[in-house]
Order: sequence, then C-alpha cells, then structure tokens
Amino acid sequence: MARRKKIYEGKAKILYEGPEPGTIVQYFKDDATAFNAEKKDVIDGKGVLNNRLSEFFMTGLNQIGVPTHFIRRLNMREQLVRNCEIIPLEVIVRNYAAGSISKRLGIAEGTQLPRPIVEYCYKDDALGDPLVTEEHIAAFGWAGQQDMDDILSLALRVNDFMSGVMLAVGIRLVDFKIEIGRVYDGDFQRLIVADEISPDSCRLWDIETGQKLDKDVFRRDLGNLTDAYSEVARRLGVLPQSNVNKPTLIN
Repeated sequence: MARRKKIYEGKAKILYEGPEPGTIVQYFKDDATAFNAEKKDVIDGKGVLNNRLSEFFMTGLNQIGVPTHFIRRLNMREQLVRNCEIIPLEVIVRNYAAGSISKRLGIAEGTQLPRPIVEYCYKDDALGDPLVTEEHIAAFGWAGQQDMDDILSLALRVNDFMSGVMLAVGIRLVDFKIEIGRVYDGDFQRLIVADEISPDSCRLWDIETGQKLDKDVFRRDLGNLTDAYSEVARRLGVLPQSNVNKPTLIN
C-alpha cells in the first residue's frame, strides 16, 4: 500500500492524511525526548505501547461522554483520529507537586496539592512552551472565555477519570497534560481532547513504592523506559500478564 501523505512530524508522532475526509492517521514513533528535545534517544517498543495506552484512555473517555479525537486503532503503531484545529495550549492538571511546579514554588515533590491545579503553557518549542495565564490567552485570542470554561471542565473530567483508573491499579496520577482541539459541525463548534494520553504525557507513580512509571524514567536516567510503560500497560490489562517487559500487545 502506498505511503500516505505526511502532514506533520513532531517529536513523538507523525501525522498523515487519513483515508476519509476529516480524518488523520496518527503514527507513534519510538523517539524519546526531554528538556525541549535537548535529550534524545530511540526506545524500542515505546511507540507501540503509547499507541495502545492512548487508545485505552481515549476509548474510556469517549465511553463516559468526554469527547476525544480518537476513532479507532489501525495497527500496532497507528490510529485513526478526527482532524481538528488544535488550540495552541498545553493544558496541565496537577494533583501532586512534581517537576516545574516544585522548582517554581519550592514545594517538595510528592506533596499533595489542596485541590487539582490547572495550568496553561503556550505551545511553542522555540520558546520552551512558556507558562501563560488566562489573561494572556484572552489578550492574544488563543481561546475565548467560553472556550476556557469548556477547557477547564474537560481537563477536570479527564482528571477524575484518569485518577480513578490509575488508583484502581495501584498507580498515583501525579499530573498530566492534554491538548484540546476545535471541531465544527456546520456552524456549531465544540471542543474535544486531542493528541495523546500516555506515560509520555503523565506522571505516574506506584502508590506503594513511589517508583516512577512515566517519562521521568528517561529524563532522570532511572532505568528502562519500555519496562516502565509495559508495567502500566500490564496493570491496565493492555498487556498480557506473561509479557510484563515486552511490548507485544493484545490485538
């Protein structure tokens, strides 16, 4: 079969034209990056795991009425998604202090926050995805007030779902980031969860041991990234029990 026309290539995924109007094929690469791509490597099997884990989370969100761009998985590395206009923001939800918020505010990593905190970063690799406020978002026209209300609602609903799913398998959802897209049905616009939800975009800690099961394993040289992601997939039932460390996934 002829290779589809490439639309965009990012650090972790490639987007191709979809087979149907209004669709895109999202391909998950094995590339791993950190610190705004200053640290890079290729991790065998990472793309396969992220494809299946993102399918798992997006399907669950769709089932509880949280709209996403996910349509269906095509194969081990590709999924069919709905084309949408991405709002140029990373939406970050924090349940525990970790990473940049610990550095900015001097809060010890692992401290439970009084309530989930939602932050926004402007998506621009050249600028390092800087933290922005709702005032910036409104002033520069990235999203209107109704959009921001909807984004906040979506982010907190995703947090409720993800927190519960992870707690059930002994994993603490420390924080995560999502992207939001606009889709149009005639003159009607609505917002949906887009991009991916995977250990690349979440901080996941084992509740009992505090072991990190996310991209911090790569950022901080804490072990094998595929092993960490495979453990998440195994606990969620995406990997068979016998393949704890192998990204050979259930069809």
